[in-house]
Amino acid sequence: MRKCVCGLVKCKRGVTSIEYALIASLIAMVIISAVTLVGTSVSAAFQSVAGGF
Repeated sequence: MRKCVCGLVKCKRGVTSIEYALIASLIAMVIISAVTLVGTSVSAAFQSVAGGF
């Protein structure tokens, strides 16, 4: 049992993959929020243009 736990502590691949997954999810959240904000602004601009005609 102790040998198994020591092997998990020494293994860095699992920690690195979790860090990469967290970074990727953070980047995805930033992209989604940016696209949402830009989409809302563009929609409002189109509504303004459509209302002028």
